[in-house]
This record gives sequence, C-alpha cells and structure tokens, in this order.
Amino acid sequence: MTISRKFRYGWLVPPIAIILAFAAWYLFDPGFSGSRKIVETNQVQGEFEQRVRNYLIQNPEVLVEAMQVLEERRRAEEQNEAQVAIAQYRDELLFSEHSPVVGNPQGKVTLVEFFDYNCPYCRQVAPLMDEALTTDPDLRIVYKEFPILGPNSVFAAKAALAAARQDAYQQFHEAIMASTGSADEAGVLAIAEQLKLDMEKLRSDMQSPEIQAEIERNLKLASALRINGTPGFVIGEEIVRGATNLETMKSLIDKARDDLKEVR
Repeated sequence: MTISRKFRYGWLVPPIAIILAFAAWYLFDPGFSGSRKIVETNQVQGEFEQRVRNYLIQNPEVLVEAMQVLEERRRAEEQNEAQVAIAQYRDELLFSEHSPVVGNPQGKVTLVEFFDYNCPYCRQVAPLMDEALTTDPDLRIVYKEFPILGPNSVFAAKAALAAARQDAYQQFHEAIMASTGSADEAGVLAIAEQLKLDMEKLRSDMQSPEIQAEIERNLKLASALRINGTPGFVIGEEIVRGATNLETMKSLIDKARDDLKEVR
C-alpha cells in the first residue's frame, strides 16, 4: 500500500506540539533565565527531556488523546481519498459493459465487489450478498473478478466470465462460492458441466482477449482504489477493504440510498 509522506509522518504532530510547548515553558520560565546561559547544552537537553518524561508519566491521557485525534484525522483523510478515487473511476466501477451485473439492472444503489474464488473470506460473505440482494429489490451488484491468489484463481475467473457469455454467470458464481474445495481447474470444469454449459464454447471463450482485458482492468482499478486484498467493496461513497457483516453492508446500502435522495 502506498502511503503519502504526510500520512507517514502525521503521527509525529501531536508529540511535537507537546515538546514545543514544553520548550517554550522551559526557555521563558524566569527561574531559568540566568542559569541557562552557563549550563552545557547536553545538560539543558537532559533536564528538558526529563521534564517531558515526567509530565507524560504523570499525564498519560495526553498521549491517548493525541492518538485518538490522529486516528480521527487518518480516517477522515482516508475517506476523502476514497471519495476522490470513486468519483474518478465511477463509470468503470458501476457501468462497465464487461463486468457481470446481478440483481436489479436498473437499481438505484450499486454494490461493487472485488473478489477471488479461492478467497475463504469471499466465500464467507457470499451468503450475505445473496441475502442483501433478496431483501432489497432496488439493489444491483457488480462483480469484479479479481484473481490474486494464483493460477487457479485466474482460471476460475476466466471460466466465470466465459459462463457469462452463456447467460450463466450468476449460477456459476454461486456454485463456486458454495463449493467446499479449491476452485482449481478440475473443480471449476466440473461445476460448468453440472450446469450443462457448452464446454467447447466455454474453453474457447476463456481464451478471449476481451476476458483477459477485463481481468487486467479490474487489477488496475483495484490498485487505484487501494484495494489490495479480497474481498473489497465499494458501496456509494464508501470503500470497505476486507470481509464485513450483513448489518454493516445493509447500513452502507441504506446510506448510499439516502445520499442519492439528498442529491436529487
């Protein structure tokens, strides 16, 4: 993950502010105005450091408060960055003709998922996705094949996109997510046969340059959104990196719907 210089050193700001405050107290305290001229620099520094240390030991809540403020700023900055990235790539995220869509194609709220078929966390949230879809007729889901866990994942992603050309993406996707074994070549082809897909066409379509291009676009898009693992979700103006629960998912969907109402 790329971290800006501002981000890397932002945690130093509260401690530096404390140190500067103590420095001002030390330098301008009349009790030290005469003696500081004759005290060696290392002695001054030692006394100053001891004062800071003693203060922090006696008042540890200052550090706790500083870290809380830092965390709030970090979250705000991360959210701002997410909103900028979502706005920049909105069309590719929501309306790419190459990405499979399930649910209500005309739904007002879109949930985008970046996933890998061999990711155990993606399989854990798959039933939650299904429940959210079942209970919300206004929801559309855009699936972004994001195979980052090796060659088997790439094979599965290509097979899924090829199944979409036979109007069987959702069935294929759900079958793999519900399976217990690895999504390797044998397992993926077995599922395709169970769904009675045209296997010759499936194998041919898997070699399509358009399918390879879709996967490459998804990899670049995820990188731009700083989604480095699976699953990753984009809901409204929010990016969720990692698995989540149904309550959080529904809350973000409702928030995205409310935000749309405010825009109108």
